[in-house]
Amino acid sequence: MKSAINIIKEQFEHFYLIRRLSLYELKSRNKSNYLGMGWEVLNPMIQILIYWFVFGTLLRRTPVEVGGQVVPFISWLVAAFFLWIFFYQSTIQGSKSIYSRLKILSKMNFPMSIIPSFVIFSQLYIHLFLLIITMILLNFMGYFVSIYYIQLIYYVFALLSLIFSISLITSTLSTIIRDIHMFINSTLRMFLYVSGVLWPLSLLKDFPTIMKLMQFNPLYYLVDGYRAALFGVEWHFIANWEMTVVFWTIVTILLLIGASLHMKFRKHFIDYL
Repeated sequence: MKSAINIIKEQFEHFYLIRRLSLYELKSRNKSNYLGMGWEVLNPMIQILIYWFVFGTLLRRTPVEVGGQVVPFISWLVAAFFLWIFFYQSTIQGSKSIYSRLKILSKMNFPMSIIPSFVIFSQLYIHLFLLIITMILLNFMGYFVSIYYIQLIYYVFALLSLIFSISLITSTLSTIIRDIHMFINSTLRMFLYVSGVLWPLSLLKDFPTIMKLMQFNPLYYLVDGYRAALFGVEWHFIANWEMTVVFWTIVTILLLIGASLHMKFRKHFIDYL
């Protein structure tokens, strides 16, 4: 518990530095491309068109019911796909954030725990921009802005908390054992298909036990919450308070494990250079 408190304290004390480094990270990552940061938007757009073509056209995915209203598959997909992009990119980048910067760390004087944070924040700016695009697209599709949009503030914070907790664990383990990063990359691809991003879990209604287990996936909770907010269905985190409790329990456990690992090994990170 003490390790987790220290980690959280470091984030607040160095928030200004996290913000500055995240902006630098975002700019430096795209400086060699002709379109620059335009690729941060184009790449997710291309991906969503591919998945819509495969699942919505070739496989003829039928409209999906969300909170009692029937939603076209493309609208349903758009409402959560950019969340997945943010989760995937941030988790992958976060897992290698420390070992890929070990040479710089030896010359810097700030807590190593803020490294995953500024890497995640560099992806957050893109996510917020794509979220605005999502809102605009959904309004053109007939799903107008509602008071339920306020929930998105909570869900973005919850998403950041989940990614940071995972990244504390993976960035530490990846620094010690490089193969961990490759394993995470392969494993995360599976989460796209088991988190309700590309197909509704209601298709498993004939297998209630499997469906219930998959609903405990913390990413599914966020995906479902985004859709409930964007389609103006309900106050999702209140209506599904049991899932909310499960989600924050999982995040807390991951944070405690990640903070403990990070504090235990960070004095030795330079030894792995």
